[in-house]
Amino acid sequence: MTIPLLAYDPSSQNQRVDGYEVPGDEQSGIFSLNQPFSTVDVDALDMDALISAAYRQIFHEQQMLKSNRQTLLESQLRGGLISVKDFVRGLAISDAFRTWNYEVNNNYRFAELCVQRLLGRNVYDSKETLAWSIVLATQGIGGLVDALMGSEEYITNFGDRTVPYQRRRVLPQRAQGDLPFERSPRYTQDHLTTLESLGYDFSPDRRLAQGDWMETPDGVRKAAGAVTAGLAIFLSLVAIAVVFSWFGWISL
Repeated sequence: MTIPLLAYDPSSQNQRVDGYEVPGDEQSGIFSLNQPFSTVDVDALDMDALISAAYRQIFHEQQMLKSNRQTLLESQLRGGLISVKDFVRGLAISDAFRTWNYEVNNNYRFAELCVQRLLGRNVYDSKETLAWSIVLATQGIGGLVDALMGSEEYITNFGDRTVPYQRRRVLPQRAQGDLPFERSPRYTQDHLTTLESLGYDFSPDRRLAQGDWMETPDGVRKAAGAVTAGLAIFLSLVAIAVVFSWFGWISL
């Protein structure tokens, strides 16, 4: 039996009202294919830009690595076999996205990330975070992604042919907008606390002594010494063998 989505009340957020600001560099770029895929004739550069925008939206900017590319999905999208929505869903349920975002976070933070990446907004409050984290816990990553992308909010704002984007990031009477989701930290304070407990120092006034980064660890020095000694013995034996061969004592 599927647990129904926990009810939560939408709060006042910028993307819920119409804006009249003049578009500029702070506005989110919108990448969309507005024609049926059976007849669409999209320039290769436009398709490259759309695919890149999808990666940037779903993955963090620092996760846009060659190893994270989903080449099969890209090929299917270019060939018109899947829609932009299907491509975005494939990225969100990929092993790469799971590794970089789900496995390093708790369910609450991952639910927040998915709302940001797929619905293009922040969560309304902790109750919404809890609601989507319950979906994640009971239905898995695929169930959470399907629930978000099957919602009326996603269908109304992005549909089948538009890459999700951060909606109305610019705020009235402010020179700059909010930090883009693709640049915001993907970790929570819990992860930072775990790293600090392992001995990592992230304090703003930390300093490295010269010896901290110049000194070679003992294990590395011993291994390098053993390799050097072995190589020296080997070269010495080769030299002795060559000398003996000159006198005809041995044949090489």
